[in-house]
Amino acid sequence: MRVFGDDGRSSLEFDAYRAGVPELAWIVEDAALQDALWQALEVEIYAPAECEELHDSILTLRGGKRLSASLIVGADGANSFVRRAAGIAMTEKSYEQAAVVANFNCEKPHRGVAHQWFQGGPVLALLPLPGAQVSMVWSLPAERAASVVALSADALCREVEAASRGALGALSLSTPPKRYALRRLRAQRLVQARVALVGDAAHVIHPLAGQGLNLGLQDAQALAATLAAREPGRDPGDLRLLRRYERARAEPILAMNTVVDGLFRLFGAEGERWSRLRNAGLNLTDRFPVLKNLLIRQAMN
Repeated sequence: MRVFGDDGRSSLEFDAYRAGVPELAWIVEDAALQDALWQALEVEIYAPAECEELHDSILTLRGGKRLSASLIVGADGANSFVRRAAGIAMTEKSYEQAAVVANFNCEKPHRGVAHQWFQGGPVLALLPLPGAQVSMVWSLPAERAASVVALSADALCREVEAASRGALGALSLSTPPKRYALRRLRAQRLVQARVALVGDAAHVIHPLAGQGLNLGLQDAQALAATLAAREPGRDPGDLRLLRRYERARAEPILAMNTVVDGLFRLFGAEGERWSRLRNAGLNLTDRFPVLKNLLIRQAMN
């Protein structure tokens, strides 16, 4: 992975070979990931369906269908019905940015390298996909994002080529661009009796570190481990049991929230002093393999 500062000279490179690992990460398109997950699930599916009420672990769907369970897991995204119905409060802050997402065919081979450019607030990432394709996530001020999405395919390609300094040569659009508002969200609690929150229902962070999905997968893993390790006969919806999951996730979620929000503030801060500080930080970190390896191991957890 190559990360570039906003002065045109500073950079930081993470390399799997030098870190002694087979790969730093996998970039998987959302549709492919969801297909794999749906195929692995052994559940009864209700679709289309809309949740209407949650009371005493009984979930009522629109149309009157009622489902009961020992444990309701809210994995239903940032606008979680389960979180609202359970009365779990949240804190929310807008980043006043939107992420523009699209896929491109690239002229030059990406060679499995992810590229990221900090641009004094905006952040552009081009992530490698199979073949000669990359996935773009470009975090921009909300108005600027709206104008970028409105560009013609050719104009958008030229815009991204310029912003990426021609790193991958000429680009051609392979999927229509989409825009998503960016915000920071954190549920004040992850659990209550018979309810647990995971993923975006529990926390949403800025995509600049690419760790949002990873946090959600770690939630699911920790909740599954907590339930699997419960004492024989222990109710899976028992609040004291679920608090073990909440405690296990408290520090990792807080740490990632703090780091990502801090990076957003640092790389968005205006002024020559801040610019020198962040770009010097990139160059300094690049010179210390031990520090880079620590960052890599943390991101891979």
